[in-house]
This record gives sequence, structure tokens and C-alpha cells, in this order.
Amino acid sequence: MDVSAGAMDATTSRSSAGQRLHDLDALRGFALLGIFVVNITFMASGYPGNLITDPAFSSVLDDVTRFLSAVFVDMKFYILFSFLFGYSFTLQMAAAGRAGAAFAPRMLRRIAGLFILGALHTALLYGGDILMTYAVVCLVLLAMRRVRDRTALRVAGVLYGVVLLSLLASGLFVNSSAFLPTRTEALANAEKATAAMLGGWGDVIGHHLSGLPFLVLQSATFQGPTALAMFLLGMVAGRRRLLAGVSGYEPVLRRIQVIGFPVGVAGGVVYALGGGNGASLAVGVSAATAPLLTAAYVATLLRVMHSPRFGFVRSALAPAGRIALTNYLGQSLLGLLIFSGIGLGLAGSVSPVGTTGLALLIFAAQLAVSAWWLRQHRYGPAEWALRRVTNGTTAPAGVPSVEQRLAARVGERRAR
Repeated sequence: MDVSAGAMDATTSRSSAGQRLHDLDALRGFALLGIFVVNITFMASGYPGNLITDPAFSSVLDDVTRFLSAVFVDMKFYILFSFLFGYSFTLQMAAAGRAGAAFAPRMLRRIAGLFILGALHTALLYGGDILMTYAVVCLVLLAMRRVRDRTALRVAGVLYGVVLLSLLASGLFVNSSAFLPTRTEALANAEKATAAMLGGWGDVIGHHLSGLPFLVLQSATFQGPTALAMFLLGMVAGRRRLLAGVSGYEPVLRRIQVIGFPVGVAGGVVYALGGGNGASLAVGVSAATAPLLTAAYVATLLRVMHSPRFGFVRSALAPAGRIALTNYLGQSLLGLLIFSGIGLGLAGSVSPVGTTGLALLIFAAQLAVSAWWLRQHRYGPAEWALRRVTNGTTAPAGVPSVEQRLAARVGERRAR
């Protein structure tokens, strides 16, 4: 997530390096929005985590909001964020090379820092953390960093195929009702979870930690393998610099849209109507088609950002993506303060329409705050802390890094 400082307007981002980083940051900012739209529903109530709809919000408008989220948002942005993580992994390798530093020790420190942040995030802010999963899976990515592109693509395909086959087999041959609680039990569990969210620190932390077994199981069987597959795809894309020099007029972007939107939306509709997260077969259909819709989103955003009329979209999204870790943690903090008993205590009292509106409002504020912050600082607070762990540097956010000083010296020598 570490990128060079500079203006975010369309003019200065025309250089290939600057454009690559700004496009990457903008895509990451876009992914942050989608992830928050999903996560805020779990922050706002104990019902989604228990795979049950809150009977207090069963109007047509509420049902339409849930349906649209299932079709267009659920599972799509986690895939994009994981892909971008793998792409950024190659930028970390390049940074280590420029600094003349061994990459593995740096990355191991970064992984340890990410895991610690994730553990604190899980306990204190939000039980649905992804940072710990990313840290563990990144160990595998680190071990595979020297494999050929073809091998990386094959492993990614096998991993994703195994996930899809397991979901398909579970949906066809396993009686999920034997393992899931009854509707009455699910409602009782959801009410209990919501009450815990409305308690003090002890209740809230207990609620977060109570979900750890499920989080570990989900990471081992679905999120972990899916993340690794996307990491590997992102690593290959980063090696090939696929986001470098994009003009927005490439024919492949239009082809991705033509294929991705109809197939991805159809899969989302099947997922929504087939039971959502409570049905393995529906989840399998979504997992099979979500990458196509995600790719269509990316193609569309790249075309929009590089159009003369809508170049401002990249300028708006890039700062938030540049300090994505800070914003991700900030979203969880705001969710805690709004919904838990530690803050306003609104858990269980905000409709699906309200949570979606809050997510959009908070993200809009994050866009503005991110742009303001980066006009005065090189890194976000969380990025600076993680960078300090990674590089072993104590330089403040506004001071050039070791890599930047070395690069400047090399440039001076070449100029002579």
C-alpha cells in the first residue's frame, strides 16, 4: 500500500509509473467502498452473522436493498481487494530491490505487523477481520514468489476450482439443515448477539471473539484459498504490469464488460434467490461468477477514469485507496462508535436502507479526509506504522524513506 507522494489530478498521472499507481489506488478505493457496504451490515446487527433476516426490517424496500446488495456487491469486492493485494506485493518486491534490501525479512516483518493489527482489529473493533487471513495466506505467497507465471496461474486455477467443487458437492450431497440451527434458534442467537453488541467493552469484545471459530473455519475452507488464488493472479498481473499504461480505450476492456456483466449479474441473481450465504449451492454459483462481474467493474472503472469527462473519478478515489489500511480500520472504528453500546448504541435499529446510506456517507467523508490528509502527509497513520515495522525505520511520515533517498542518489549519479 506504499506509493509515492504527488498530486492526484489527471495531468500529473499521465506518466506510466504515476498512472499505474493512481489507477491501482483508485481501484483499491473502489474496493473499500464495496467491502464496507457488506461489512456494515454485520456491524449494525447480529442477524446477518446468524444467516437470518431481521423480522423488524421486512418491508419491500428492505428486501430490494438486500437483493441488490446480494447481486451487485456481496463477494465481488473481496475478490478485487485480494487481487490488488497480490499486485501490490510485486511493488513491495520492487521497493526492496531499489533499497538493496533482502525482500523476505522485510516481508516477514510486514506480515507479522499485519497479523498483529488484524488481531487487535478483531478483538476491539470488528469480528469479521480479514487482515489475519491475509497475513497467513501471504506467507504462502512469499514462498511462491519465484514460481513462473504459468505455475502461479495453474495453482490459482486449481485452488479456485477446489473451492467451487467443495461448495457444489456440499450443496448437492450434504444436508445443510442438519448442521445449521433452526429458524427459531437462529432468531434467538441473533437477538443475543445484538444484545451483546449493545453492551460495554466486555460484551463487545466477547461478541467479537465468539466468532473466531467460524472465522477460522471460513478462512481455512473458503476465504483463505480464494484469497491465495487472487493473490497469485494479482502477482502475475503485477509482474506483467497489466495496469501500467492503460489508456481506457483497449478493446479487451469492452470485451470484459460484454462477458462479465451478464454472466456476473445472472450469477448474483441466482445467489440472491437461492438462499444467499445460507445455501452452499448458491454461494458456489456466486463464487463461480463473481470474478467476472468484478472484472467488468474494473474494466468499467478504468474506462471511466481515463475518459476526458470523468477523469476526476480517479482523483477522488485514489487518496482513499492510497491509505486503504487506515480507511479500512477507520470504517470499523466508526461502525463500533455508531452501533455498539460503547458509542451511540444503534445496533438492531437501522434498516438495510439506512446502513447502506450510512456506508455511502462515511465513505464520501473518507474520500475528503484522505485527500486532505495526503496533502500534508506522505502516509496514513496505519500505513506509516506498518511501514516502520517493515523497513525498521523511525522516520516520520513526511520524511523521505530510505528507498527514496537511495533512488535520489542513484538519479544524481546518473545525471553526472
